[in-house]
Amino acid sequence: MGYLHIGQNLMLEDKRIIGIFDLDITSQSKITRTFLNQAEEEGVVISAIEDIPKSFVVCDHPYHRQIVYISQLNTSTLARRSAEQREALQGEGE
Repeated sequence: MGYLHIGQNLMLEDKRIIGIFDLDITSQSKITRTFLNQAEEEGVVISAIEDIPKSFVVCDHPYHRQIVYISQLNTSTLARRSAEQREALQGEGE
């Protein structure tokens, strides 16, 4: 089992991650804005930022439909970290 560090000492269990999204690109969509606003209203948005938000990560959760994490890291950094974690875990299994 692996974890993804998304900033501000926040680690997410990789098996719970549904998607990693670029905030600048996806926020242009009315559907995405509605989704993020609804998540905020439901209280399922967790901030992992000190700086300008660049991405958001959607995760499943046993007690909620899903949780949205806002990160100051860009999507390529998060994707690279996730890939490195998977490779490390595969190397342990060999």
